[in-house]
Amino acid sequence: MTDAVNRLPRRSLLAGAAGLGAAAALPASTAQAAGSVPAQASSQRRHPSNWPDPAEYGLADTRPDLWPREDNSFVLPLELRPRDEERGTVWMRDTYVNCFVVDGRPLYVATGTTRVPGLEAAGPWNDGIFVWLAPSLDGPWRLADTTGIRPDAEKGKVWSPEFVGENRPGRTVVADWQEYWYDDRFGKRGQAWAPELHYFRDTWYIVACMGDHSRKVGSFMLVSEGGVEGPYRLIEGNLDKPFGESFVGGPAFIEPGAYHHIDGGLYSEGDDAWLVLHNDLYAKFRDDMEDIVTTTNLPKFRQTPYSPEPYLEGAYVFKYKGKYYLVHAAWDRTSVDAYGSTRNAYDPPATGRVQYQYDAVVAVSDNFEGPYSERWTAGVGAGHNNFFEDHAGRLWATFFRNPAAGHWKDPSRIADAAVPGVVRLEWTGPRGDRLYVERRDGRG
Repeated sequence: MTDAVNRLPRRSLLAGAAGLGAAAALPASTAQAAGSVPAQASSQRRHPSNWPDPAEYGLADTRPDLWPREDNSFVLPLELRPRDEERGTVWMRDTYVNCFVVDGRPLYVATGTTRVPGLEAAGPWNDGIFVWLAPSLDGPWRLADTTGIRPDAEKGKVWSPEFVGENRPGRTVVADWQEYWYDDRFGKRGQAWAPELHYFRDTWYIVACMGDHSRKVGSFMLVSEGGVEGPYRLIEGNLDKPFGESFVGGPAFIEPGAYHHIDGGLYSEGDDAWLVLHNDLYAKFRDDMEDIVTTTNLPKFRQTPYSPEPYLEGAYVFKYKGKYYLVHAAWDRTSVDAYGSTRNAYDPPATGRVQYQYDAVVAVSDNFEGPYSERWTAGVGAGHNNFFEDHAGRLWATFFRNPAAGHWKDPSRIADAAVPGVVRLEWTGPRGDRLYVERRDGRG
């Protein structure tokens, strides 16, 4: 959740980026062949227009133009690990990509939630956090070279509960609550979810979350003592617990007192940085970045909630052209209304409501803390993502095609779910102040 990077002067737009990898599927199809992503209508006029919102606040916009499509998106050709070779693509949820300027050159980073061989999901355990690097969005994407730090470990793995043996007095890599543990129901338990990589004050940070099967569930931050490849250690504020306070939440198997706010990220602006927690909390980091200033009763973003407000995930803040964009992931659930028509809405779970798509919904504000506008659907099936600006000034969002439920869980599509995808965004200008997945003509 970082400001729009340390920018280089604008140069020519990326060439051929979208011609690599498998292109995103169209709404009614399985994976499409790779195709180019030409500069489309958004570059042919000053600003596209806002779309009219659905009449009832909280309805989901399902128009095909808001999907990552063959003409506006592609799957990153990340270097494969041995575990990925049979599939041919890295299995990834919560895809995160960003661009930073390091030593005067753009450096693209990618990470996300991955799984271990033999498991269908990233639970009840996974083996940590992997990082990929590239000089441009079109690659080549290589695993971070961690061989100088851990010659015998899998390349690209920058942090894992496996690294608990690296703890030393005064230097903790893996806290007690992050270690693997075991029980009769799940066996081996503990996993890292939704990592984000940030470059702030010439230092690399990773903000991630210990997932539902961990001893304590919640967000934490690592700081590198070297380069982007590490080695990383845990900050002081997370030695005993995740950020924030515990509360009742998550699946029923989570032990009382173990659940904290998940999906943490970092937003930076100038010399200041803030922690952002789902789905409405934030806190400023101390100047030394070893903890947040306020550790209890964290302030809340001022939002315009739906009524009723559903469960939201993956809060992310992105600043562009002086405006703050607060991004959430929300399930579009279908149901049948009183007239027999299909209703698509960001409703809480209830009988007769079926998960359809994991969308990105966005609100805009003049201030970081809000108040934020009503939300709009920015991308269908593009939930739990981040927005970023490439070194040429073009806007992108990530996506991964959620395999847990809905459209991408269908047996005909599941093989093309959980991918490291990126899709172009368009800005509707200073009057519209919206960001959407790049639409075909910007008008609907």
